[in-house]
Amino acid sequence: MEQIYVRHVELLGYEKRLFPSQHFVYMLMVKWSDLSEKLIYRRYPEVHTFHKTLKEMFPIESGAIEKKDRTIPTLPAPSWLDSQKAAETRQSPLAEYCRSLISQPPHISRCRLVCSFFAVRPEDENPLSPSVSPSRYPSLVESFPLSQITGPIVLDTYRVIGDFEKTSKHEITLQTGDLVEIVEKSTNGWWFCQCDTSLGWVPASYLEPLDAPEEPEEAEPNYAGELYVTTMAYKAELEDELSLEVDEEVEVIHKLLDGWWEVRKGDETGHFPSMFLKSAGRKEPAEPQNNSFQRRPPPRRSTIRNPKSIHTRGRRSLSQDAYRRNSRRFLQTTRGDLTQGGRKSPLRERINQAKLPEESTPKDQGQMPAVPTRPTADLIMQRCTEHTRKKVSVRKPNESAPYN
Repeated sequence: MEQIYVRHVELLGYEKRLFPSQHFVYMLMVKWSDLSEKLIYRRYPEVHTFHKTLKEMFPIESGAIEKKDRTIPTLPAPSWLDSQKAAETRQSPLAEYCRSLISQPPHISRCRLVCSFFAVRPEDENPLSPSVSPSRYPSLVESFPLSQITGPIVLDTYRVIGDFEKTSKHEITLQTGDLVEIVEKSTNGWWFCQCDTSLGWVPASYLEPLDAPEEPEEAEPNYAGELYVTTMAYKAELEDELSLEVDEEVEVIHKLLDGWWEVRKGDETGHFPSMFLKSAGRKEPAEPQNNSFQRRPPPRRSTIRNPKSIHTRGRRSLSQDAYRRNSRRFLQTTRGDLTQGGRKSPLRERINQAKLPEESTPKDQGQMPAVPTRPTADLIMQRCTEHTRKKVSVRKPNESAPYN
């Protein structure tokens, strides 16, 4: 007996269902080779999972070997937010995908995977129940004002560079090469992501952009610094980290995406967890603690075993020696410019406001500072520019001879 296959798939619309949680299913009318017609219901993540499996079965036709050989149609990844607007927006690409899929060569369109996916399931026979809303949405314009419908959310796609094992129910386990969509980027280094149908927090240090960004993701260091106060004590575990106690004031000179900010305490610099810092002068934390379950800093990128990046140029990173050298050069410059109206770092300004001695001051404040002695001619010649040195050498022969 000849095996029946799918001749045509037509998208009729979608339904809103409330069990086990609110979601949307698409109504597909499937016409088979034996002239039968069946109505089936599929969720969009199901269709996308089927699509990924189909691409793995046919690597040539999916373009995995050569992109020019691809014939299998594309399908947008599911959005993390399953809203009515998203369901409405996905109808057009889903209908086009079904039409293109059935028009593929027989070894694809009539394969067992395609036939089994479009086959009738028990839940397709009796879709309506007390947990199902009978309302169908051929057009949202009739039932919802357009002013109340927001546009679809476009999420950034990142790639996982190392295996990450979750340590709490709020996190998700990831493998090297997995693709995730970023829902929220928290400054503490924990990012809320979606991988397939899983949602959870992962360290930003394990992620890299799928496409190399044209500009650096992280801002340049600001050696003037921003004043912050520590909210928890931390003892350094690596050489380039800084140990601090609670309620210590520091200057943040570089805010890094992995949640380990570069801070300055006096003349010393080092990495410190941003989740243990709050902006000075603010009683509440710098950001809402919607992820208060996180009580530990995220792992550093340097601690990842065998990271596998697809980009030849990764995130630009400065060594601790470079931070310390640039910071000290900045402080020396600002100290030298104070008499000319230069500004101090925030921490030094706060010290002055508290009327604390910054440096040793003259014993007699009433006396004017002594005028420094004029440097010798040799010292001037040593420190002047080449241009000035040439000018001086030209003028010397023209000087009048001293009197006898």
